[in-house]
Amino acid sequence: MGAERNAGGWLNFIAGGAAILAIALVLTRTIGNEYFFFAGYVVLQFIVLATAWNILGGYAGYVNFGSGAFFAVGAYTAAALFKAFGAPLLAQLMAAMVVSGFLGFMVGALTLRLRGIFFSIGTVAVAVICETMVVNWSFVGGSRGLTVLHPSASAFFGSYTRLLFVVMTVLAVLAVTIARGIERSWIGRGLQAIRDSEEAAECSGVPTLKLKLTAATVSGALMGLAGAPLPFYINFIEPASAFSLNYAVLALAMPIIGGTASWVGPVIGAVLLGSVQQVVTVTVSSELNVLVVGLLLVAFVVAAPDGILGLARKLFGGTRRR
Repeated sequence: MGAERNAGGWLNFIAGGAAILAIALVLTRTIGNEYFFFAGYVVLQFIVLATAWNILGGYAGYVNFGSGAFFAVGAYTAAALFKAFGAPLLAQLMAAMVVSGFLGFMVGALTLRLRGIFFSIGTVAVAVICETMVVNWSFVGGSRGLTVLHPSASAFFGSYTRLLFVVMTVLAVLAVTIARGIERSWIGRGLQAIRDSEEAAECSGVPTLKLKLTAATVSGALMGLAGAPLPFYINFIEPASAFSLNYAVLALAMPIIGGTASWVGPVIGAVLLGSVQQVVTVTVSSELNVLVVGLLLVAFVVAAPDGILGLARKLFGGTRRR
C-alpha cells in the first residue's frame, strides 16, 4: 500500500513538472514583454541555488557559506568551454555540473570532518581560493572579466533570453526532483539523522561521511548548473560579481525563509525572495536588494525560525486541533 502511494505521488509530481515545462514553452510564444523572461530566469535560478544549498545545509545541517564558489565555477566552466571550443549549451551545462560536483566532493572530503562554525569558515576559504585562481587565469579575462556573445536563438524562441528561461525551468524542475528523491530515500533519512545528532547516527550504523560526501557532491553539481547559463544571460562575466557574497547569502536565506526541512521550503523562499527583489529593483532601486534580503531573513529567524512551512504547520495544526 505504501509503495503504491509512493508511486502515485511520483507520478503526480512528474506530471506537475511536465505541466510546468509546457507552461514555460507556451509563455515564450504568448508574452511579448522581454523583461518577464529576464526576471523569470532570476527566480528560477534562485530555485536551483536554494534547492542545491538545502541538500547539504538543510537536510544534513552543514551550513555552506561557499555557495558563490560553486556557482561561479559553473559559470566560468561554461564560458571557458564556449571560448575554447564553441561548445553548445548542453555540453556547457554537463561540464559545469561535473566540474562543480567534483569540487563539491573535494571540498567535502577536506572539510566535512569539521563541524559547526569550523566547517562554515572552511567553505568561505574555498570561495576565496577559487576566486583568486580565476583572477589570475588570463584565458577567461582575469580580473578584467570576459565578454561572451551568445549564439542566435532558434526561430521558435525568438530571443536567447527566452531560450535561457526555458533552460532554467528545466534545471529548476530537475533540481527539485533530485531534492525530493533524496529527501524520501534512505539517503534523506540518514542526512536527517546526521542533522539531529551525528554521534547518535554513527552509533546507529549510519555511514555519516559517505552520506555527507554524497550531499556535498550533489549540492555542488546543482549550484554549478545554476551558474552555467550566467555568462550568456548577461553577456559578460567577471570574478567580483560571479563570486559575489550575495549568492552565498541568498542561498542561505531562501531555504531559511521557506523552511529547510522539506524540498518545498527552498522553492517557496526562492519564489518569494526572487519576486520581491525584482519588484524592488523595478520600482525603487537595485541597491536595496541586499537590504530586503537582510530584513526578511531577520524577520523570519525571529518570528518563524522554521520558515513559512513551519509557520503554516503551526497555524493549520492548531486549527485542526481546535
